[in-house]
Amino acid sequence: MTQSNSPVPPADALLNQLTDYVLDYIPTNADAYDTARYCLIDSLGCALRSLDDAGCRRVLGPLLDDITIAGGVHIPGLAHEMDPVQAAFNLGSMIRWLDFNDTWLAAEWGHPSDNLGGILAAALWMEKRQCRVSLRDVLTTMIKAYEIQGGLALDNSFNQFGLDHVILVRVATTLVTCAMLGGSRQQVFNALSNAWVDGGSLRCYRHAPDTGSRKSWASGDATARGLWLTLLALRGEMGYPHALSTPGWGFQNSLLHGRKLTLTQPLGCYVMQNILFKVAFPAEFHAQTAVEAAVRLHSSVGECCGDIRHIVIETQQAGMRIINKTGTLNNPADRDHCLQYMVAIALLRGNLTSEDYHDSRAADPRIDRLRDCTEVIENPEFTHAYHDPSRRAIPGAVQIFFRDGSQSERIAVEYPLGHHQRREEALPLLREKFRDNTRSHLDKDRCEQVLALLGNSERFDAMPVGDFMQLLRSP
Repeated sequence: MTQSNSPVPPADALLNQLTDYVLDYIPTNADAYDTARYCLIDSLGCALRSLDDAGCRRVLGPLLDDITIAGGVHIPGLAHEMDPVQAAFNLGSMIRWLDFNDTWLAAEWGHPSDNLGGILAAALWMEKRQCRVSLRDVLTTMIKAYEIQGGLALDNSFNQFGLDHVILVRVATTLVTCAMLGGSRQQVFNALSNAWVDGGSLRCYRHAPDTGSRKSWASGDATARGLWLTLLALRGEMGYPHALSTPGWGFQNSLLHGRKLTLTQPLGCYVMQNILFKVAFPAEFHAQTAVEAAVRLHSSVGECCGDIRHIVIETQQAGMRIINKTGTLNNPADRDHCLQYMVAIALLRGNLTSEDYHDSRAADPRIDRLRDCTEVIENPEFTHAYHDPSRRAIPGAVQIFFRDGSQSERIAVEYPLGHHQRREEALPLLREKFRDNTRSHLDKDRCEQVLALLGNSERFDAMPVGDFMQLLRSP
């Protein structure tokens, strides 16, 4: 085979742009740091709550039960010390398992707090090696990880090519952990290029007919893989400067049918400032406003479930695509991505909790009766508001029609409770959410110690990450 004498093209510009951002950008926005503190607390509360779920506990711990790592990373709520990559998988899976952590919606969807598995595992590993890491360092790294994942999601849709959004978790975790662990510019670049070379997971585990539990640990896998690629790069592994653009073999030609990856705006703190919290319901985020509307209609249903003739749910185009689901729901993973199921629970119970996805709750025959008489439609105005960058709304509406010809009020909600537009309303509820999520794992005094830190940003930021994580361990 003859070798080409063509000149080597310059490295992919996007790889250089992402590398420069993670190494050179210094966040200064106070609102971003304030939000990041709540993101950290909220994510770790979700992680501890996940330990109540038997399905989650099944995937946790070292890969082989009889192998532990002396001097390894310890994750709150778990007994073993693990190497940092396995610790990242465990914590990332715990944070994501209940579908209750923060969210980002754009051309691609995702959950930037998924990166915390790799970030915290790397930080704890550094402290084991006598490198002090403050919570301020963690918050700064979070802001960058959120911006990388969310910035790439603004105009690049991976789902339309059948790829899962966790590809962006792997990319973001790789970048920020390599920088955190002291990687040179070349090492960070090399690690990043390998993250793209990995390709992407298929979305089949999020959709019928094969919706399954992998969607709950896929982000743990992605953030752990990102940290693994970082550690490999720090040992001298080479990179691939044209991983995105190589004709025929690069990421863009192989997986995006030739479409180029783009960044539509400069990277800064935008994503952290506009992150979406899941405050009230552990539900796929496109359903949050419809579920809130259904809760407000709960009193209209009362004991009259049998009198309901028709239910109309209005949603956005993204909601139609992701969570409009009919037919048999086989498991909790199926149910928490079914808009009709979530609305039915909210109408019947006036609430929606993680337990409502379990088989025992799903056995209630009234749920399927309401699902069967529910129509889901796209409201074009909702889709426009969803895509409008000045609004970033996620509207939803619900109305009930009864057999006697009467009908309920049409309840429409434009912004979910966790939206930036409703941030002040959400913050005290996020504190209460943390109390509820940690009730089985932290005593009241320990829980209040953690929450008290939120009121003292200087003390919060100065605390070593290991000391903070120790607060989350049962006494």
